[in-house]
Amino acid sequence: MKHPSFPNGITRRDLVDWYRRGRARTAQVFAIPKDEAYYERPIALRNPIVFYEGHLPAFAVNTLLKFGLGEGGIDGHYETLFARGIDPEDEAAAKSPTDLWPSRADVLAYGARADALLERALAEGAIERDGGEAALAILEHEQMHQETLLYMFHELGYARKNVLAPLAGQGPTQARSEGGNGQVRIPAGVATLGAREGDFAWDNELPSMSVDVPEFSIDVHNVTNGQYLDYVNATGAPAPHFWTMHDGAWHWRGMFGLVPLPLDAAVYATHDEATAYAAWRGMRLMSEAEYHRAAYSTPEGGPERTYPWGEDAPDATRGNFGFTNWDPVAVGSYPAGASAWGVHDLTGNGWEWTSTVFDGFPGFTPMPSYPVYSADFFDGKHYVMKGGSPATAPELVRRSFRNWFRPNYPYVYATFRCVA
Repeated sequence: MKHPSFPNGITRRDLVDWYRRGRARTAQVFAIPKDEAYYERPIALRNPIVFYEGHLPAFAVNTLLKFGLGEGGIDGHYETLFARGIDPEDEAAAKSPTDLWPSRADVLAYGARADALLERALAEGAIERDGGEAALAILEHEQMHQETLLYMFHELGYARKNVLAPLAGQGPTQARSEGGNGQVRIPAGVATLGAREGDFAWDNELPSMSVDVPEFSIDVHNVTNGQYLDYVNATGAPAPHFWTMHDGAWHWRGMFGLVPLPLDAAVYATHDEATAYAAWRGMRLMSEAEYHRAAYSTPEGGPERTYPWGEDAPDATRGNFGFTNWDPVAVGSYPAGASAWGVHDLTGNGWEWTSTVFDGFPGFTPMPSYPVYSADFFDGKHYVMKGGSPATAPELVRRSFRNWFRPNYPYVYATFRCVA
């Protein structure tokens, strides 16, 4: 059982500790909505908040206890009701699985029973029979949904939320690096996509593959709100979802309040908006392989790096990830996280849209523990995102991790940069 975040091996104690940390972080996230908002749907394309508090333990029970270990569940109704979320194309297709949801007390009681059984399974169960895949899947799944929840809670009205400090404590930031948003040339070379042999990975990360990438030039920084504002003013394009006009001036809709639009912060935009902006500049979005070249290759042409900055594990000096900020910060605020080419913020501050349509690599095989994880989205309607956002856990900023969304989905913490 191997995981990139545990290069020296992962023990059962590590798994139990990771599970407990994840559940504690989830409880912090669920402290944001006020009690009266519990059954609301902040995003009409998603289930109400109650669903997700039941989904996390139910998914773990279904995946590890019932499917992985062949044990019984806790409550068959809950394990069906909370089994899987939705990814509808429009609001008309976003049908709730029930008209009557359980009480929060009942959902929390179910979660507490699940926690006890899951901790026992991680400590003593026969989890190694699938190489630990199901055990690691439930741990990462919890972290993925913490980010999904923050997307949702961002959409709640400010009066419906409790104001919290950043969950990991404010991370260090520095002033934007000098040089504006110039470009750097990346020579032709090979990019390795996918996970290393033997490491835990979701099925869309496997098998690894090598891609020849022609020479290209890439923005040193993500496109900022200020640069996007120039585009809006020049073309009359609609403002992005996270902007709002207030008292005659543009403001950023932060997690807990409006602030004057931070012109030097990374803009959050849909794939459609990013593509249109890049075309306005006479450029385009980078491909997934180009992201890998800019992030992990080196001018010396040696082995690809594990992270843009090198081999050291992710920490609060490397980027705006891991819940150290609620919102994006000024581009270039984490110079210690720059790649070997001097490209900043390739990890954190917003997922990086790519032009690559989400699909499996050649030889793709659905993962045994969660066979519907990726394949249902190989529909030509989703695009790969790389890197991570302020709400991405450090364990998910590994090189091979792939995120994906529809090109018109406005709620995700996603930014972009241009290439030529």
